[in-house]
Amino acid sequence: MVEERATVGVIGGSGLYEMPGLEGVQEVSITTPFGEPSDAFVLGTLHGRRVAFLARHGRGHRLLPSELNFRANIFAMKLLGVRYILSASAVGSLKEEVRPLDFVLPDQFLDRTRLRKSTFFGDGVVAHISFADPVCRRLGDEVEQAARAIQFPIKRGGTYVCMEGPAFSTRAESNLYRRWQMDLIGMTNLQEAKLAREAEICYVTIAMVTDYDCWREDEEAVSVDLLLEHLHKNSENARRLIGETIRLMDVEATCSCHEALRYAIITDPAVVPAATRRKLAPIIGKYLPG
Repeated sequence: MVEERATVGVIGGSGLYEMPGLEGVQEVSITTPFGEPSDAFVLGTLHGRRVAFLARHGRGHRLLPSELNFRANIFAMKLLGVRYILSASAVGSLKEEVRPLDFVLPDQFLDRTRLRKSTFFGDGVVAHISFADPVCRRLGDEVEQAARAIQFPIKRGGTYVCMEGPAFSTRAESNLYRRWQMDLIGMTNLQEAKLAREAEICYVTIAMVTDYDCWREDEEAVSVDLLLEHLHKNSENARRLIGETIRLMDVEATCSCHEALRYAIITDPAVVPAATRRKLAPIIGKYLPG
């Protein structure tokens, strides 16, 4: 078991590779039964709360979205004792009214990925979590409250299309998602949200809009240099918002997310392999003690 502990996890996406303001900083490398996370975790204290920061793509942005070991990232958060995850992510907009440089808290996801592992379960144990509401409403309320406290505009609600990447959308795809009335498009957050729910961790996406994808006829198609320009502008605002959320959030609160597995595991405990019990003990131990 990992000795270092944290209550709040922060996953920094494109453009957010560090969390300034942390005190008593230490780096912790964690190995999980699912392999290595994206990078070492940076642990410290912010506003009196223990925080674990992870650069989603690794420092220096080394990992493609499809190369991310989502299971290792979330499992390591669980080993650290994290109960709440604030996940910052760059996205494209599929709506005219959602503009570049806007911040959005989506409340739904549509999965268009093909190559990714999105569950901790298998190997002799079956669980079916409730995922109708894939992000934590209470944690979203706290982010929204923090945005108001610093007078920072943020949009609440909408559906995030999670695509495989790493190429951006074709115009045909972008227009199809618009006909489906989707709001945002990105490459990373769906798997994080599913795995956080299985790990009984509250999770919210803070989506930073960088572009209009490629559906807008009078706009230049999304490019890396445009994306990076907007990411740099958004990164400082993201740090302020996350810092204020951590300051305001009730880290002692309980939530239905923290009991997501209570009725989800359907395998007869008598037939769960001992090796699987050991591997998943941080997640299922309170329901299937070994």
